[in-house]
Amino acid sequence: MTTIATICARGGSKGVPRKNIRPVLGRPLIEYTIEQAKACTLIDQVYVSTEDEEIAEVARRAGAEVPFLRPAELASDNAAKIPVIRHLVDGVSRLGVDVRTIVDLDPTSPCARWRTSWPASPC
Repeated sequence: MTTIATICARGGSKGVPRKNIRPVLGRPLIEYTIEQAKACTLIDQVYVSTEDEEIAEVARRAGAEVPFLRPAELASDNAAKIPVIRHLVDGVSRLGVDVRTIVDLDPTSPCARWRTSWPASPC
């Protein structure tokens, strides 16, 4: 059974267009979240859900898996996050991933630090 990180990054933001791949200190914003997820020993695989091919390519270069693009109806302004995560988990499950735990991360909060109650945090 697998613990996966899900990172939902749509390309159609109206407030700050293409914010997920805008450069921050010379790197696309989403790279920071992918990097933290990959560094966490409790996470087995990192997946990005997006409808945008450019975001998908940036995420792949950063080491995340983007096995498919999400459908347009799950990338609208009104799309709720849970159906997006469900779509991603259902899709990777069909590809043979036995998902046990889901850790959802926000691509626009790169300064988040994870804390655990363990003395030596693996993240």
